[in-house]
Amino acid sequence: MTTHPLQLDHLVIAARTLEEGERFIAGKLGIEMTGGGAHPVMRTHNRLLNLWGGAYLEVIAVDPDAAVIETPHPRLFALDDPAQRKRLEASPQLVHWVVRVNRPKLLARWQAQYPERIPAVVPMTRGAYTWDLTVPADGTFPAWQGVGDGLLPSLIQWDTPQHPSASLPETGIALKSLTGFHPRAHLISEQLAWLGASHLMQVEVTAGAPVLVAEFELPDGSIVTLGESAESIEAARQAEAEAAPVKPARKRPRSKKTEDATDAADTPENAADPAQDETRQEDAR
Repeated sequence: MTTHPLQLDHLVIAARTLEEGERFIAGKLGIEMTGGGAHPVMRTHNRLLNLWGGAYLEVIAVDPDAAVIETPHPRLFALDDPAQRKRLEASPQLVHWVVRVNRPKLLARWQAQYPERIPAVVPMTRGAYTWDLTVPADGTFPAWQGVGDGLLPSLIQWDTPQHPSASLPETGIALKSLTGFHPRAHLISEQLAWLGASHLMQVEVTAGAPVLVAEFELPDGSIVTLGESAESIEAARQAEAEAAPVKPARKRPRSKKTEDATDAADTPENAADPAQDETRQEDAR
């Protein structure tokens, strides 16, 4: 762990539109989002929700009213990626997380020392807020040895003294746990340890696609989960199958014709006569 450990800054929910993202969060967590604004450099905009402990939840989407830029930077968090857009057609998704680099460590200097480990730093603004954020050149997610998929965090350092969460209404919602599932989990763990962020997320191996799973504790004590791993989906299916009542085997009804034939065979008139059997045996001899 570094001398100045990283701190969770915010979680990222990507959506096709802000309206879809806001409805999604309101339906999941039961509270409306507030604040946010436009990111001119990235041509995106967002809405925010305060979390316990100085972090927040962000819904981000393409800003349809953004000004045209002659040579635009690819939008961050893979919002320009066709596969990501296809994924968001089904529903907004928890796609990423961002960790805060606290001063006196300087994010720009750290990145310059280890460019193979840390993506380029992009200065960003939203209203009165200014900050530096690590953004890969293609606008997707940070990666190490070709592995990232949203599970390795972006790094942020705020220039403004007040963190955005300080101006957001209290919600009483706390992040209970954050888990990353990846087929090559050892590489995710290796890079998190190098960054000094292992304490912020648990890493698990999965047989399915990479996914980020967050558990939130609401003020009433209930737990809400965003994101599903292949294992959790399979466990839910098995639990549903085991809970389903076993239907008794149905007896096939016999037809009237079959019943009549069976009854006829059982009547005394159709039973074999011992005397007739003896006569047949004598004739045979």
